Amino acid sequence: MNFLSRYLFLILLTFVLTTIITPVAAKYPFSVNPASVTRVKQSNILLRGKQFYDEGKLIQAAQIWEAAVTEFEQEGELRNQVLANNYLGVVYQDLGKWEAATTAINKALELVKTVDDGLLSAQVLNTHGNLELKTGNPQTALDSWEQSEQIYRKLDDMTGIVLSQINQAQALQNLGFYRRGRAELEQVAVDLEKLPDSLLKARGLRSLGNTLQAVGDLDNSQKALLQSLNIAKKLNSSTDVAQVLLVLGNSAKVSDELTTALDYYQQAAAIAPDNRSKLSAKINQFSLLVKIEQPSSALQLLPEIKKLLINIPTNRFSVYSRVNLAQSMIGHGVLKVEYKELAKILATAVKQARELKDIRAQAYAVGQLGHLYEQTKQFSEALNLTRDALTLAQRIKADDITATLLWQQGRIYKARGNQEGAIAAYSQAVNNLKSLRQDLVQMNPDVQFTFRDEVEPVYRELVQLLLQDVDNLAPQIKQQRLEKSRQIIEGLQVAELENFLRAACLTYQPQPIEQIDKNAGVIYPIIIDNRLEVVLSLPNQPLQHYSTKVSPQEETAVFNQLRQSLNVAFPANEVLPPAQKVYDWLIRPIEAELEKSEIKTLVFVLDGFLRSLPMSVLHDGEKFIIEKYNIALTPSLQLFESRNLPPQQFKALTGGLTEPRQGFSALPAVETEIARISQLIKNQTLLNEQFTRPQVQNKIESAPFSVIHLATHGQFSSKAEDTFLLTWKDRINVKDLGKWLKSPSSNLRNREPIELLVLSACQTAKGDNRAALGLAGVAVRSGARSTLATLWTVQDKSTAELITEFYSVLTQDGISKAQALRQAQLSLLKNPKYQHPYYWSPFVLVGNWQ
Repeated sequence: MNFLSRYLFLILLTFVLTTIITPVAAKYPFSVNPASVTRVKQSNILLRGKQFYDEGKLIQAAQIWEAAVTEFEQEGELRNQVLANNYLGVVYQDLGKWEAATTAINKALELVKTVDDGLLSAQVLNTHGNLELKTGNPQTALDSWEQSEQIYRKLDDMTGIVLSQINQAQALQNLGFYRRGRAELEQVAVDLEKLPDSLLKARGLRSLGNTLQAVGDLDNSQKALLQSLNIAKKLNSSTDVAQVLLVLGNSAKVSDELTTALDYYQQAAAIAPDNRSKLSAKINQFSLLVKIEQPSSALQLLPEIKKLLINIPTNRFSVYSRVNLAQSMIGHGVLKVEYKELAKILATAVKQARELKDIRAQAYAVGQLGHLYEQTKQFSEALNLTRDALTLAQRIKADDITATLLWQQGRIYKARGNQEGAIAAYSQAVNNLKSLRQDLVQMNPDVQFTFRDEVEPVYRELVQLLLQDVDNLAPQIKQQRLEKSRQIIEGLQVAELENFLRAACLTYQPQPIEQIDKNAGVIYPIIIDNRLEVVLSLPNQPLQHYSTKVSPQEETAVFNQLRQSLNVAFPANEVLPPAQKVYDWLIRPIEAELEKSEIKTLVFVLDGFLRSLPMSVLHDGEKFIIEKYNIALTPSLQLFESRNLPPQQFKALTGGLTEPRQGFSALPAVETEIARISQLIKNQTLLNEQFTRPQVQNKIESAPFSVIHLATHGQFSSKAEDTFLLTWKDRINVKDLGKWLKSPSSNLRNREPIELLVLSACQTAKGDNRAALGLAGVAVRSGARSTLATLWTVQDKSTAELITEFYSVLTQDGISKAQALRQAQLSLLKNPKYQHPYYWSPFVLVGNWQ
């Protein structure tokens, strides 16, 4: 099941077991607190509409409530007019009728002012907030939900308070106020604890668990969900037990605890009292069994799943259940399922969606039928179905579905040899992904986790198309293709970091390299299939391109050989063969151009396994590249701000550990390292017992520093939650630095970004071939203009020598950070004790190299 289709499926209001975060208070009138709803008198016509809505028959529900509005207007029943318009606002959103939803909700907002009913006002404000968030107005949504919370507080309605707070946290996250959003969720937890055990409390905790999961706080999410489960079991509510078990299963899947996830799904299926919950659990179980390659166990579930599908009435849930079942089966040869059977399942979904006149569901089902035809290489039929689905999705402005369908269309064009059509479709898909970026980065980690397999390929496949035979094109067209390729490579880097951080990155307009540094060249390697494609940007010159055939097996062999040889247990000369091989791939084709252009600094925007290799160790057969060039890394020039502060104005916060802590070894030379820094620049120091998480936070938030230098153990990982720095008693996570450095405290509100962040004893996680993403994530999250760190933990005495030399050179006039690092590395290379690349090569400069 592809990424955005899963996003569409999960976001449905009718799918009670959603695993992404949707504004829960918007559903309050229907499913969260029925007892409160009965306080507002409802006529039979409203209840009939609600029955259709609960069954997933959205068109029928809308028709009933449209008639209700007319009836109540004629009878002058204001309260029921408000309710009918509010309900219409909800169902129109589900149907993608945004203008109609806006009209209905605005009418409800206007009418409710004439009705003395606080609960009704709060419900309308909730629906209004939901619409505003979905249509890209998080500030207006926040205002509405704050108003609804005030009303619920006056009514002493704790459930309403909690749900409004959860919604506010989502709006704050969308606005980029992550700390305020987290504080709001912490308050939710406090307010929930005040409630006696009840189903309302269990459901509130489940909503809180979903929300915490969505913002990446998996530990606290687990606590909330387990508490919800215990209460539901205590109250013997099998429905609530099944629902929270499903969410726990999704949470375990996020954490890659697949056996645990499977167990939760099995428990949910066993206890679920209704067909919908049971079907959801069975399909999740089926999908996971396919994922872990247990096809026989998966196929054993099929008869019961099909039986459940037959007993589910025709509604949106039944459509999506069929599509998701089929998607779990498509492309998995291990299942040995006949494609005719898959086509029948999807054809039924399409038929049902058309009967419902549900355009969104039609687009979803028709698009997936097109995907099936794509898999069977029936490209004409696949293209026609994909176009039909695109027309439907674009009619209701469903950008999430559109992005998936454009990618699908691009693949089909590519398979048919229509390169221009494929490039156009892929380009539109990427543009849609960019427009959805804010939604994507706020998503549940389960959806986020598919980034590598289901979002990243859109970018890579587009670059592959753009660079195909590019050197044989006319010069003008070639430059256009290369420029677009560079933009896509940078866009991929930004999207990947946002996925890692689950937060939008601050981006800048990329500047031409000659405006940044007339003596720097930027090298963009990108790994595609069996090739390593490289785009080179030199000042005042056309972009250049070169390509090398490199199989995945060769990539792995060279990577392993080079990383293994960068260990003092091996002779230094064993580094040379793999280091020369990477040099041949990246630098050899442009040696003459670099010399001719008088390049002094090489800036790498690295991809894949290259990010975990130190570029300084590349070797031309005679000398290391660091002996010829300054070296710097940047995730993307879009994340690069070129302003900098003269080193003479540096003020530093230095901190670290010299003693063994929490299972990590001692770093005795750290004390010398920090003492030497103190002699070169002004600083405040936190050492050992003083180097605690609260102390670091207090120092950063209370005083401006241009340099933060932390000499302590740490780890960079491909998972943000596993990227940390060690303190005396605890750890500082990657996200903590960003929060502290962007603290809203009044005296530092307009603080400048820190000039330099130094992490001098960290390492990339072993066995994690994307761990260097954690280093880039720290650099971006901290907001530092430059970050100096290590790819592995180096002997602390040699580190102290290098760091001392780095600051000594940096404080001289006219010296860039990249120059200072190069000189420091060369000082070790020339020292007989530290000549081995193990000592000097792991130091990398990320960001501003000037």
